Amino acid sequence: MAYASDRTYLDADSHLMELPDFLQSHAEGDMADRLPQIEFSSAGESVNNFEAAGGSRSHTPETVADLVALGDDLIRGPKGYQALGAFNAAERTTALDLLGFDRQFVFATFSAGVVFDPQLDLDVRYGAARAHNRGMAEFCADDDRMIGVALLPLDDPQMAIDEMAFALEAGLGAMWVPHRPAGGRSPGHDDLDPVWAQMAEAGVPFLLHVGGNPLQIAPEWMNTGRPTPTDWLGGGENVRGKDMVALHHAAETFVGVMVLDGVLSRHPNLRGGVVELGAAWVPQMLRRLDVTVETWKRSEPELAAFSERPSEQITRQMAFTPYPIEDVGAMIRESNEHLYMFSSDYPHIEGGRNPLGRFNASLEGFEGGVLDRFFADNMAELIGERGRS
Repeated sequence: MAYASDRTYLDADSHLMELPDFLQSHAEGDMADRLPQIEFSSAGESVNNFEAAGGSRSHTPETVADLVALGDDLIRGPKGYQALGAFNAAERTTALDLLGFDRQFVFATFSAGVVFDPQLDLDVRYGAARAHNRGMAEFCADDDRMIGVALLPLDDPQMAIDEMAFALEAGLGAMWVPHRPAGGRSPGHDDLDPVWAQMAEAGVPFLLHVGGNPLQIAPEWMNTGRPTPTDWLGGGENVRGKDMVALHHAAETFVGVMVLDGVLSRHPNLRGGVVELGAAWVPQMLRRLDVTVETWKRSEPELAAFSERPSEQITRQMAFTPYPIEDVGAMIRESNEHLYMFSSDYPHIEGGRNPLGRFNASLEGFEGGVLDRFFADNMAELIGERGRS
């Protein structure tokens, strides 16, 4: 029996653990020589054995057999590069058989750090996006359960349109965009409207994900005169306790700006998701945006023209993944059941050893229809596989 076996499960967050030469091996022409190496040094224990993985391109038959023997306990087993299907597509198919997820977004782990690096030349960023998107499409090609997520910088609207066209042709099913201003523009700038229109017409969502903006607060906030803590994975560059205070702030700003700039209302078929940035902040964001529009519509004609409140637009067009440590039931009671979706974060350790157990505990007492929405239907609507009811 699979780990997830009692209902349909759509997993809104999983990852490919890129091998050391992932970008270079999928780059076009001389771009391979211009791309920086993926940086692994800050990832702590999650990159144990990545060099060996890069040499063999798969686990040994003995290791695969040991991992398969875990059965429905696979998710409790090794994480990172040591996990089944972390970097080998055939192994991921076996892993999905054991996990029992019917569909699964597949995100990069390290490539976004290159593709979204504002210090790199624009053509290098888009060259890295092309390399990643080609490699991600290759990884997901033979298993329809895997929905490959493209990397899409927004800094140049025409280059973004061209890269999206490539990603769609390659079969990728969602677009990860960085949650920050786009080349000196708001994401709601008129120049970017063709990007959102293309996405809406194609029926693929934009996704925000942790790593699409710097993870850490300014170093001054960490200056206490005492030793600076490492992150919980053992590295020095990932999320620490204080970083969690602000980790979602840029994503909340991006979503709020998209709404107030009218992107969702102009493109009612556009869908968007916020992944691995928590969701406990969402109910308050909805209330704040509704109050903002009600107050500022007196001085801002664009807000006065809204026919729906921001909370209604977001409920119709967006969804968010809570952390397993958050209380999904409380979020639903404060807002509604259309907004939240399940994620495993496999094979990252942050997803925990039993996300279903934690989420089910926080949803105790809710009827089956609410559970269906959280575990499957809300993600299905995000990818256009069913309509809102």
